[in-house]
Amino acid sequence: MRPKVPQFGPIRFGLLWVGMAVIVAGCPSARAMEHVTLKNGFEVDCTRREAVGDKVRLYLAGNGGASTDSNYLEVAVDSVLRVETVADVPAPIAAAVMSSAVAGSQGTGTLSPTREEMREMLVHAGVAHNIDEDLLASVVHAESGGQVKAVSRTGAKGLMQLMPGTASAMAVDDVFKPEQNIAGGTAYLDALLTRYHDNLALALAAYNAGPGAVDKYHGVPPYRETREYVVRVIREFNRRKQMAMVAQAKAK
Repeated sequence: MRPKVPQFGPIRFGLLWVGMAVIVAGCPSARAMEHVTLKNGFEVDCTRREAVGDKVRLYLAGNGGASTDSNYLEVAVDSVLRVETVADVPAPIAAAVMSSAVAGSQGTGTLSPTREEMREMLVHAGVAHNIDEDLLASVVHAESGGQVKAVSRTGAKGLMQLMPGTASAMAVDDVFKPEQNIAGGTAYLDALLTRYHDNLALALAAYNAGPGAVDKYHGVPPYRETREYVVRVIREFNRRKQMAMVAQAKAK
């Protein structure tokens, strides 16, 4: 069984995670942003760069748009493929929004799973598609915040925010049933990982913006929301792995 996702420590993709308080790439800034592409295919926007020996620090914008000295990625100088000035990008793709009207009108038979039930569903789907359940949990966290009846303005629904066409293609009958939504979303992510040869950044970008956008730009599309999404999922995945490592160390 080939691994869909490499076994991650607290960081992967050839990056060194040194002093990162928050990773949110591509937020608006009064200073011109730079779009940095690494040789491993990962792309990120930064407000400034700083050489530190044989490393370079990429300072990232925070929620307010300004970078801080603790909000950076540190990578090897020779891992940088190219640096481009970021022009204005298209409006962000609509994020998932919770609608109380939808939650109250979409039937009463769907209950939110407990944390243990959610974990079991993620583990089951992960085993079926050979994808780390922590990665799936990170996608759920980014897509819906764990809200079973989350609905976006574009019509994506459920825990893993499936569009109607995707749900149909993945044989999902009821997107608001957690086990079906997770199974469908995992199958779709599996297909994207296969399509992009297990390049996680590209697969996540395609999950967010569509494979057409990834193919068009031959990489992560220049959409601020998509770039933020990729970093957000990977950050959450790294956090979960780091917590697991700490727990294992304490158990010894």
